[in-house]
Amino acid sequence: MAALVAPVAALGLVLTACGGGNSGGNGLQDAGTQGVKTADINEQPLDKLKDGGDFKWPVDQLPDNWNYNQVDGTLLDGANIIGAVIPYVFSQNSDATVSLNKNYVTSAELVSSDPQVVEYKINPKAKWGNGRQFSWEDFSAQATALSGKNTAYQVSGTTGYEDISKVEKGTDDQDVKVTFGKKFAEWKSLFSPLYPKELNSDPEAFNKGWAQKPAFTAGPFKIKSVDQTGKTVILERDPAWWGDKPKLDTITYKVVERSALPDAFANGQIDFYNLNNDINLFKRAQSDANTVVRQSSYPDYTHVTFNGASSSILADKDLRLAIMKGIDTVTISKSILGQMQKDTAPLGNHLYLKGAKTYEDHSGPYKFDANAAKAQLDKLGWKQSGDFRAKDGKQLKVRLVIPSETPISQQTSQIMQSQLKAIGVNLDVQSVPTSEFFKNFVNVGNFDLTLFRWISTAFPIGGSKGVYYYDPNNINQNYGHVGDDKVNQLLDTASQELDDTKRAADINAADKEVWALGHQLPIFQSPGGFAVRKTVGNFGSPGYANTPYDYVKMGFLK
Repeated sequence: MAALVAPVAALGLVLTACGGGNSGGNGLQDAGTQGVKTADINEQPLDKLKDGGDFKWPVDQLPDNWNYNQVDGTLLDGANIIGAVIPYVFSQNSDATVSLNKNYVTSAELVSSDPQVVEYKINPKAKWGNGRQFSWEDFSAQATALSGKNTAYQVSGTTGYEDISKVEKGTDDQDVKVTFGKKFAEWKSLFSPLYPKELNSDPEAFNKGWAQKPAFTAGPFKIKSVDQTGKTVILERDPAWWGDKPKLDTITYKVVERSALPDAFANGQIDFYNLNNDINLFKRAQSDANTVVRQSSYPDYTHVTFNGASSSILADKDLRLAIMKGIDTVTISKSILGQMQKDTAPLGNHLYLKGAKTYEDHSGPYKFDANAAKAQLDKLGWKQSGDFRAKDGKQLKVRLVIPSETPISQQTSQIMQSQLKAIGVNLDVQSVPTSEFFKNFVNVGNFDLTLFRWISTAFPIGGSKGVYYYDPNNINQNYGHVGDDKVNQLLDTASQELDDTKRAADINAADKEVWALGHQLPIFQSPGGFAVRKTVGNFGSPGYANTPYDYVKMGFLK
């Protein structure tokens, strides 16, 4: 099962279904077969790993906000750092199941279904970096901040939290009772990550207090340094951590330009990198004696977001759908994936990815059809005038914003440019600095079309509702401002449906409506390839087990 949470700033080189174990060499797997591993992380017993070492982790950028629940905080790079220092009540496993993290909460039980009540028992050892013990008030403050009731909180999503009617103290401060006013089937998605009440109790603190760095943390690692000039974050073991001791001494996250990743790896400056669907990187990694290519059924897909806001030329739904029909995703997918895996069929669902038993392909009515696209544009009054169409003296020109330093983004945009010119649409490709791509363009709707990737989670509603639900007063991650009451209703119904089969049907019904709105155009699912140093254990291509990663077990072989 898949849902959207973290956007990735690239197709080219990077930003949550189907057994695990060691890779049998550098050969690539076919991500379209059942032979794909759920995870490929060189799993090792801890006694086979060295005690200590610095794991060097490349990122596109440092977090725009260390509060993952704030609208600027949802980037994958940020999540990959935050997960080592901030609590997750439930952790995802590689096969999209979830497990309770007993370092933080010893039990989490549904104690009543009508009304729905969940009781959490906090681990009495759990303390924040300021010395304060975890309490029910941390849960209460986060539920209030993310409820959507106070719009001064600039939240990335309200799903689930908006359904909570009250959070109460149980038998003591470490006993939390959460009562839902409306049923929320995916309650295990909540409080992951969990922030301290000091961050959530005030909108100013929520929005800006952790923009530069966390005030304090509560994980196996803590912040050693944040260097905005050198674009580096160093985490170190937290001596106050009450759980199992991490194998690594430190984790160093450093911004590395995507084009420089292979050389940085070869020079020992990083210990892995995402191959990001780039065949040249795949081939180079395969030829490196120090490298193994690890691949899994990875919850990551590339898409085009359409901007339906009144300020965009694509505010007209019929125009969005006509342009969608002019984009040949089969050709794009073959071009990008053809040498990496057999299955190059485009993705046909926004809410479930391939490998999920509930995946259905709903793309049929919206597949590439240049003649139908031309006829629709004619009908809308956009008449051919030279190379491109025009209406009322205005050329049909749409602006596609992509991040710089992303070869696959550039390749994809060039293919789209040629395809859309063939139906009379002028695609104006604007390449912007990767560090500004989300904050100054995507998040604020400064585009007509944009290309990026969604990293998925094990919770289709918990992760995706904020992307497809439309509330003009609370956009969340619906960056294109596209939606209607029908999608809202279907997502609301699904979120309250406790029966798995019925909920999947509701989610698939919602996906059909998302297609009909011209909201987003899925292109392809990632092959999930990572180049990893051969000496690294318990890390690689994690499947769904990246929310958060198991930072305690990763390390270097003896």
